Amino acid sequence: MTVEGRLREASNAVLYCVISHEGRTAHCVYKPVAGERPLWDFPDGDLASREVAAYLVSEATGWDLVPPTVLRDGPYGRGMVQLWIDSDDQQPLLALVEDDEPAPGWKAVVEAEVGEGRTAWLVHADDARLRRLSVLDAVINNADRKGGHLLPTMAGRLYGIDHGVTFHTEDKLRTLLWGWAGEPLTEEAAGVLGRLSADLAGPLGERLAALLTAAETAALRERVTALLAAGRHPLPGGDWPSIPWPPV
Repeated sequence: MTVEGRLREASNAVLYCVISHEGRTAHCVYKPVAGERPLWDFPDGDLASREVAAYLVSEATGWDLVPPTVLRDGPYGRGMVQLWIDSDDQQPLLALVEDDEPAPGWKAVVEAEVGEGRTAWLVHADDARLRRLSVLDAVINNADRKGGHLLPTMAGRLYGIDHGVTFHTEDKLRTLLWGWAGEPLTEEAAGVLGRLSADLAGPLGERLAALLTAAETAALRERVTALLAAGRHPLPGGDWPSIPWPPV
């Protein structure tokens, strides 16, 4: 693995690298644990392990919403290495609209002030890929689902990235994907959650135990159980900001 540059807008060390093996090459993101800034509300473990745990859960759903992610040694020590995804910026997933209500094909998130006494709706696409991602975020308790963490591709795939602040034992879900809040889960999502519950009691739970604390893995199982019992997308909580800031 060779470092080619650094993504300077990131709050922690994020390095753009090329990896090669047996004549094959690919680009990736490398986030060394040594470059992480301590977080008061995530005192246990490290962000890199949480990123890998999010990938394992995504893989278990069958939705493949997180790019392939591993823990490995690199030029600056142990860290998270994730396949680089080239995104298609021409696919609109989020927008600000000054209409009275969202147009068909869009879901309202929150009404925002846009200056000079004007307001607009922050909306996201009513997209099955986003809906699956909102379920995954509820499962892993994602505290930072921003617009810049959504990567649609030319091939029609959608990936979510930046999962370092996840799996907290307390409810910290903070996202821009609230458009389905309170709505019934799809049959597909309910089936996925049922299989995920079984997987967490087996090999998946064992793999996550090496990345998360026992309390975090127990809270993960409880969230899946609660989502299945409720049969609905969660609503924003009252003790934690429901929208990440900045939102992009």
